[in-house]
Amino acid sequence: MAHRIVESTIRAHLAANFDGCPVYAKGAIGSREDGGAFLVVQFPHSSSRQASTGDPGNNFYREEGGVRFVLTVPRTASGIAQGDLWAEQIANAFRGKRIGGLLTFAPTSPVSDDSNDIGGLYRLSFAVPYQFDVKG
Repeated sequence: MAHRIVESTIRAHLAANFDGCPVYAKGAIGSREDGGAFLVVQFPHSSSRQASTGDPGNNFYREEGGVRFVLTVPRTASGIAQGDLWAEQIANAFRGKRIGGLLTFAPTSPVSDDSNDIGGLYRLSFAVPYQFDVKG
């Protein structure tokens, strides 16, 4: 599970840089009655380790993990094209950035295989690795 500061920083940066479709909160059901586009933000992996020693109370602990963006759009030519543009916009907003104490790296490309098609919807997912240091 990602540190709460990581989650809030990612969500705030996303809100400031993307307004193409609704972004669902953690634990929300992933669908819309009208079949429209939506985005789910997930934090599937993180690990922490001690990054400095010798100064109790002032050492740094480094969390490394990934944030996964799952963008679901209507499965039409125009819906998929819009999804590709949004995925690029989101990736650009997080590529190689320092956002407060959070450092992000190169996003993966959206997955494109048989699992993209979900009924009348098309799902694009990609991840952005990050690093975050906590003093403690």
